[in-house]
Amino acid sequence: MTADAVTPADAAAPGETEETDGAPGTARRRLWWPAALAAALALALGVPALVASGTSASGSSALTAPADDSPEAGFARDMATHHQQAVDLSFIVRDRTADEPVRTLAFDIINTQANQRGMMMGWIDQWGLSQHTPAKPMAWMRMNHAYEAHDGSLMPGMATNAQLARLRSLSGREAEVYYLQLMLEHHKGGVEMAQGYVDLAKNETEKRLAQSMVNGQTSEMGLITDMLKERGAAPGVPAS
Repeated sequence: MTADAVTPADAAAPGETEETDGAPGTARRRLWWPAALAAALALALGVPALVASGTSASGSSALTAPADDSPEAGFARDMATHHQQAVDLSFIVRDRTADEPVRTLAFDIINTQANQRGMMMGWIDQWGLSQHTPAKPMAWMRMNHAYEAHDGSLMPGMATNAQLARLRSLSGREAEVYYLQLMLEHHKGGVEMAQGYVDLAKNETEKRLAQSMVNGQTSEMGLITDMLKERGAAPGVPAS
C-alpha cells in the first residue's frame, strides 16, 4: 500500500451518505455502495459455495444452510458488527486530518471492511437467517469469554462511545495518533475472532475469508505500529 495508490476525497464521494452524529457542526459519512455491491454479489454468485453439504435421511446428498447458532452464522453476524465500527472510525479520522498516510490507511480500511461486511450480510440473507440474534456476542466460539459489553463496545477491540466521541473532538496529529491506537486494538480483537472461526469452520468459503482477515489485519497491525512510532507515540489506548 502506498500513499499515491489512492486519493481519498475530502467531500462525500458517490455512494456515500451523510449522517449527523449529534455533535454540533459535525457529520459522519457511511459508505453504503461497497457493502451493497458485495451483498448483491454474494447473493448472486455465492449460493453453491455458501451452503454446507449434508446427508438426508434417505442417504442422498442434500444442501443445508448453517444453523442459526452455528459458528458460520455467529461469525458472519459478529464480524459484520465489528467491521462496521472500523468503517466508522476510519470515516471520522478521514475528516479530522490532512495526513495522507493516515487518510490512505483509513480509505483502505473503509473499502476492505465495507466489502467484507457486505459479503457476510449477504450470506446471512442467503441462509435465510436473521441479521440479528439475542445470543451474546461471540457465543458461537464455544468458550466462556470474559469480555463484558460496555458503553457500546460489544466485543474485544471495539471502541466505546466515549472513545468515539473523543476521536471526533480531535484534529491533526492528535486525531491521527488516537485513531491509530484505537485501530490497533480493533485489529487485535478482529484477528482473535477471525482466527477463532478459522479453528471451527466447516464452510470453506467463509473460512478463506476469515483467514484473509487474519493475514490482512496482522499485516496492518505492523504498519500501524510503525506509524505510531513515526509520530512519537506508543501503542495502547490512553485512559479517557
